[in-house]
Amino acid sequence: MDEPAPEHGIQIAPGVWLPESALKFTFSRSGGPGGQNVNKLSTKATLTIQIEDLGEALPIWALKRLLIHAGSRLAGEGDRIIITDSSSRSQHANKQACLAKLRMMVVEAMNRPKRRRPTKPSRASIQRRLDAKRHRSQRKAERRDPSDT
Repeated sequence: MDEPAPEHGIQIAPGVWLPESALKFTFSRSGGPGGQNVNKLSTKATLTIQIEDLGEALPIWALKRLLIHAGSRLAGEGDRIIITDSSSRSQHANKQACLAKLRMMVVEAMNRPKRRRPTKPSRASIQRRLDAKRHRSQRKAERRDPSDT
């Protein structure tokens, strides 16, 4: 069952809610499409999130994975994540794109990779490999000039 939404919260991943106050948006002028309009309007959206705010919403293991995957989006002394978007001519669309990028990062961090269990090759597969090597060696030996040996 879905959890009830906390008041004034935004769901950024299944079961992960952040208060709206944790999401700091700033807007600035952006390049790209828009012609002379880009010189008048501030449509580029920048989302800044403090790591401590994410730490309250995410398990520790997911937060560690998120910090690893954040890469160049980590700012300062690794105490905040900055996400920008200026792909649209609309401030609202760029704000939604920033939230979508954050959601993708958090969902990826919450998805634990399956542990690899080392396996041993079967006796038959070892035999097939050795037979193939022997066959390849014989084929190459037949190509050689008999006077070279």
